[in-house]
Amino acid sequence: MARTGMFDGAWWPRSRDVRSELPDLITALSAHVGRIIRVGLSTLAWADVPRSVTADRQVVKVSRIAGSDGTISLTRGLRDHFLLLVVPPGTDPRTAAAAMAAAASTGNYTTAADLLAAVDRPTPDGPSAS
Repeated sequence: MARTGMFDGAWWPRSRDVRSELPDLITALSAHVGRIIRVGLSTLAWADVPRSVTADRQVVKVSRIAGSDGTISLTRGLRDHFLLLVVPPGTDPRTAAAAMAAAASTGNYTTAADLLAAVDRPTPDGPSAS
């Protein structure tokens, strides 16, 4: 994870079903950064947001936060937060790859909405920038 801009990385879930998507994200991140104890996300972006999920037999609290549906916050320890860009499910793979690369780039301070809009602009060669 970069930790040198607005985003610490990006996530491209397959669906808006947070109950099925979130445990895999938590498991993958925990293997690299340590135990995740809390997740914050916008309830407007997800279907049926639970109060907690279980990942690797650990219960992780889910907080509802106001803000961009293009972000998710993960907390490790008491004050160590990670902010990830959320690429919407169903996004064209080239667009998703461009958005994830931009979010992880050093010194990027572009908002989620602006970042996703910038990489999804039509080009003369196709539907999105790559």
